[in-house]
Amino acid sequence: MRKQIAAANWKMNLSQSEADTLLNELLQTDHSLAAHQEAIFAVPAIYIHQATSTLAGKQNVFVAAQNCHQKSNGAYTGEISAPMFASVGVKHIVLGHSERREYFAESDALLAEKVNAVLAIDSTPIFCCGEPLEIREAGTQNSFVEAQLKNSLFHLSAEQIIKVVIAYEPIWAIGTGKTASSEQAQEIHAYIRSVFATKYGQSIADQISILYGGSVKAANAKELFSQPDVDGGLVGGASLIASEFAAIINALK
Repeated sequence: MRKQIAAANWKMNLSQSEADTLLNELLQTDHSLAAHQEAIFAVPAIYIHQATSTLAGKQNVFVAAQNCHQKSNGAYTGEISAPMFASVGVKHIVLGHSERREYFAESDALLAEKVNAVLAIDSTPIFCCGEPLEIREAGTQNSFVEAQLKNSLFHLSAEQIIKVVIAYEPIWAIGTGKTASSEQAQEIHAYIRSVFATKYGQSIADQISILYGGSVKAANAKELFSQPDVDGGLVGGASLIASEFAAIINALK
């Protein structure tokens, strides 16, 4: 069975005390993870030590970075490399979030380098893809997302690609309150899986976890996650509320 994942993306939010309160509130909520399920917390880099310490010893719970530099070291003031994250226990790194693509002009080619950097330290890239509103309205979302995947991931071997988690994020549904219907989510998740099947074979494609990331909340998580090709969610705003994120974890199938 594929891994089912509830991934929290805190983005650039919370003070240190607020982060501490949120983590401790979450630990007190009623939630559980089966052997094939994971909860991942992508926190601001400055809170990684705090989060790993608070969550230490929790089964199938991991702390992730929200981004990394493509080089392992060098004169890149203000940047953090994948090996640096690995040295403090980070095993998952989010790459290519729509905000990184839009605000920081991260290209498919750059993201291919970042994927290589994360895999080189034996960590898991959580690779984001997805279309803006104008692409969805034009009905060309499948080819748009396929190009993102091919340009950044298709240089990988079959052994490497199964280590990558995909997060499909309809950009038009991030922070807008709009959500793709469960049918829309299933349709494009199935298409994404078919893209991998064409390149790597169905057995490989069936091992890749594909998360939905677009205004996931407790109220819609169960319906979204019940779809056969939706393997969990990359959660933004709702992950900043302990009770909401606990409910999302419990919605995993």
